[in-house]
Amino acid sequence: MKVTLQLVIEAENGTPTTVQEVGQLEREGLQPESLGLKLDEAKDLLQALQRVLVEEQVRAALAQQAPCPQCGAVQRHKDARTIAVRTLFGILRLPSPRWYRCRCRPAETQTFSPLAELLPERTTPELLYLEAKFAGLVANGLSAKLLGEILPLGRPLHASAVRRHVQTTAQRLEDELGSEQAMFLEGCQREWDGLPRPELPLTVGLDGGYVHACAQRSKREGWFEVIAGKSMPAEGPARCFSFVQTYDTKPKRRLFELLKSQGMQANQQITFLTDGGEDVRELPLYLNPQAEHVLDWFHLAMRLTVMGQMAKGLGSGGREDLGSEAARQLERLKWCLWHGNLFRALQIVEDLEEDLQLEEAGPEQRKLLRALREFDGYLRANGAWIPNYGERQRNEETISSAFVESTINQVVSKRMVKRQQMRWTPRGAHLLLQVRTRVLNEELRAAFRRWYPRFDHVADGRELAA
Repeated sequence: MKVTLQLVIEAENGTPTTVQEVGQLEREGLQPESLGLKLDEAKDLLQALQRVLVEEQVRAALAQQAPCPQCGAVQRHKDARTIAVRTLFGILRLPSPRWYRCRCRPAETQTFSPLAELLPERTTPELLYLEAKFAGLVANGLSAKLLGEILPLGRPLHASAVRRHVQTTAQRLEDELGSEQAMFLEGCQREWDGLPRPELPLTVGLDGGYVHACAQRSKREGWFEVIAGKSMPAEGPARCFSFVQTYDTKPKRRLFELLKSQGMQANQQITFLTDGGEDVRELPLYLNPQAEHVLDWFHLAMRLTVMGQMAKGLGSGGREDLGSEAARQLERLKWCLWHGNLFRALQIVEDLEEDLQLEEAGPEQRKLLRALREFDGYLRANGAWIPNYGERQRNEETISSAFVESTINQVVSKRMVKRQQMRWTPRGAHLLLQVRTRVLNEELRAAFRRWYPRFDHVADGRELAA
C-alpha cells in the first residue's frame, strides 16, 4: 500500500488553489510495528508540512507589505538576507529581503526588513512554552533530551539554551510584577464595610528551605535560603509561590498579587501562619485589614520536643532529679503555650534558666540552657502571634503550617535539592522558581496567551473539529 499526502492551500485573495505533495508512506501487511505512523515518519511529515506552510505564509506576508501603506507605490528592493527561526518542527531559514523605504514619508532609516520586523523573536512561543514547562518540572538537560526525542527540532537542543530561554521567560514574568510597597491597605473602614460579602477565609502558610550555592566548598557552607508559601482558599485550588529572599526586591508585592488573583477583598478574613523567622515575620504585614497572624504550632512543638529530649539526657550525668524536674517544667510550658498563656510560659522559661545555671554544669546542661535562652528570645519576638491553640483547634481553625512543609518539598526540594548535583546562583534559583510555581499552579499557559494573543487561537469550528 502506498499513501501520498498532499497539502491544499486555499488563498483568500482569489489566488488559485495550489496542491503540494508533502510526503509518501508505504506499508506491506499489518503488523504491530507497522500500524499507523512511526515517530520518525511523523517528524519528517511535520517538517515537510511546516516548510510548505511557512513558505506560503512568508510569501503572503511579503506581498502584503510590498506596497507603501501611504501612497501604494511598490517599495524598491535593496538586498536579501536569511534569518533563522527555531520552531517545534525544525529550524527555518527564511529569506528576508531588505527594501528601501518609500520617499513619501520621513523615516529614521532608509531601508527596513519587513520579515525581521514581523518575526522579532527567533524562537517560536510554543517552543519557549514547552521548554519552560518541562524545565520547571525536571532538570534542563532532561528537558532538552525529552523535547529532542519527541519533536523534530532540527538540531540538538542543549541544556544551556533551555536555561537561557527559561530565564528569559521568568524575567518577562518578573517585569510584569508591580512595584514594591510598604503596605497595600487602601481606603477606609467605611469603604471596606460597603464591599460585597467576601468569600470564606483564606489560609496562607510561609516557610523556608535551603539550596546549594554555586560557590559551595563544603556541605556545611554555601547555602542560601528560599522562601515558599501556599495560599489555600476554603473553596477552589490552592496556589503556591516562592522567591529567594536575598535576591527578590518585591516579596510583598508577589504575595499580594497571589492573594489578589484568588479574589481577596479588603473585608475578607485571612490567616497567615509562619514559623516566626525574621525573614517571613514581617512579610504578610499590611496586606489586608482583616489579616490574622498566627505562629505555627508545629514549629513551637518541635522546639519543645527537642528540649524535652535534652532534659531526659540530664539523667545520664547523675542529675536524675534535675532532669525529671526539667522535663516536668517543659510539659507545663507546652501546656501554657497550647492555651495561649504567654506570660506564664515566659515565667517557666526564666525559672528553668535559673535552675540550670549551676557552677558545675555539665555539657548536656549547658546545651539545654542555650536552647532555653534561644527559645526565650523566640517567644518574646513572636509573642503577639501566639493564640489559644486549643480553642482554635476546637473551632476547627488552622493552627499548623504542616501543609507548607509539603510545599517546600514540592516547589524547592524535588527540583533543586533532592538527588540533585546542581549548584545555584540566587538569581538563577529565583527565576527558575517563578517558572516552576506557574507550572505547578497551571498559570504558565495563561501568561503565554497574554503575551501572544493567538497562542491558542481556534479560528472556527472546522479547526476545533480537526
